[in-house]
This record gives sequence, structure tokens and C-alpha cells, in this order.
Amino acid sequence: MPRDKITSLTNPHVKELVRLRTGGRRKSAGVTIVDGSREILRAMEAGIEFKEFYVCPELPGRGFSEEQKQLRTRLSGVKVPVFEVARIVFAKIAYGDRQEGVLGICEPPKRSLADLQLRSKPLIVIIEHVEKPGNLGAILRTCDAAGVSGVIVCDSKTDLYNPNVIRASVGTIFTVNTVQCSNDEVLRFLRTKGIKAYAASPRAQTIYTQMDFSGPVAVVLGSEQEGLSDFWDKNADTHVKIPMFGSADSLNVSTSAAILIYEAVRQREDKDLKSQITNPKSQTINKQQ
Repeated sequence: MPRDKITSLTNPHVKELVRLRTGGRRKSAGVTIVDGSREILRAMEAGIEFKEFYVCPELPGRGFSEEQKQLRTRLSGVKVPVFEVARIVFAKIAYGDRQEGVLGICEPPKRSLADLQLRSKPLIVIIEHVEKPGNLGAILRTCDAAGVSGVIVCDSKTDLYNPNVIRASVGTIFTVNTVQCSNDEVLRFLRTKGIKAYAASPRAQTIYTQMDFSGPVAVVLGSEQEGLSDFWDKNADTHVKIPMFGSADSLNVSTSAAILIYEAVRQREDKDLKSQITNPKSQTINKQQ
């Protein structure tokens, strides 16, 4: 659609975009900022509806990546306003220092526990009190890569769709089933679905490699500063630890999440492989292939 051009920093759209930097304004407006080509493309592929886009033809200065070219082509056919902005304007509205020259405003998806589509033996990640958007985003990237069934954020101190979370997750917050709810709600959900909660704790007696992650499991993690609350100390089915051999007493929560998630992936792959080897029917199928 035709593009209106914005060259002034005092333009009403620019002023509103600056206001949307605050969580309170985003919440009251019911929107968030998505900055970057990969992030916007992943949101589009997930069916997220955008309200408007802002494009700076002068950026990026060193040529376009394939994703940037793909997005700019798609933007030429969208039915929502696309504003062309001057470089000085984009520097004002961009969220962060990785200026790709494209930014979108969308309504964050509203997902509930009922929206989680679970496999027969789901792997879920539960995050409690994670304060830093970068950590939450990194965990979401790992969950996307590992194919987890869902991420549940409990009593979070950060805005789930904070633009920094979106950026740190490289847009995977839109591709991973992500839900925000209370501890009580998620515990009832786990009990109803027969999913065991494995809480990560440095005080646990059992090393994570000694646990069976091949069944329906939820990995529960807290912040580095506070750890998990008493709620999960009391209600988790079991507690596991990652051994520490140096002077540090904890790992970054996103690192801990990656270790536990991929241990679950490893165990599940090993179990599937053993099942194929010991199952005569699967051997026949493999020979026929």
C-alpha cells in the first residue's frame, strides 16, 4: 500500500512509539514493539496481526540480508499502514542498537494453559521470577530449538512481550507456545495432565543425569538471585542439581535451562533409538526403506 513519509521527530507517531518504550504504556495500549526482520517474519508466520510498520530505506547501510529482502517484499503487500521514515527518525524509534531499518507494532498473542498442545509425553519448561528479559529470551530460543511442548512463565517480574524479550528470543516467543499464569494454576495443570515437576536446585541431592526425563516432565527453574520459591520446594515431584566444581554457586538460568532441556532431548532420542532396535516391526520397516 502507499507509504506515508515521516521526517520529523515531533510527528505524533514518533512520540507514541517513544511512549511505547515503557511497559505501562504498552500494557494500556495492548500492543508491543517488534524490531528486526527475523523477529517480524517469525511473528507473521505465527499469525500475529500487526497494526503498522515503520521502514527506513536508508538502513541497513551495508546491503540487505535474504531475510530483510523477504520482509520488505512482504511489506509491499500488507493491508496495514507502512510508514517510511528518515534515518534520524528511525534512530529515535528503534528499540536497541541493531538498526535494520524495520519495526512493527502488533498485539501480543493471548495464550492460556488450555491452548498448550501437548504430545503424549510432553516436555514443558516452567520459569519463575526470571527478571532479565535477555535470560527469558535465551531460554525461549533453546526451547524452540529443542522442540519443547510449551513454556510457562509463573509470577514473572518481567513483561512477557517486552521488546527486549522478543529481540533476545529472535522472535521465537511467537513460535513457542508461551503462557503466563500463577504457580497454583500451573500446578493444577501438571497434576491434571500427569506431568511430573523436576525443580532445579543447588541444594538437591540428585544429579540431573540420574533422573528419567523421558516421560511427561516439566523442568522448573528460578532466577539466579532468588532461586525457586518455597512453593516449588514443597510441590515439585523431585529436585535435581547441576554439579558445580568451581567457586561459583550457580549458573546463569538460561545455561541451566539449556543443560536440563537437552538432557531430556538426549534421553528421549536414546529411548526412541533403543525402541527401534529392539522392535522387530521397526526393523522390517527400516529394511524396506
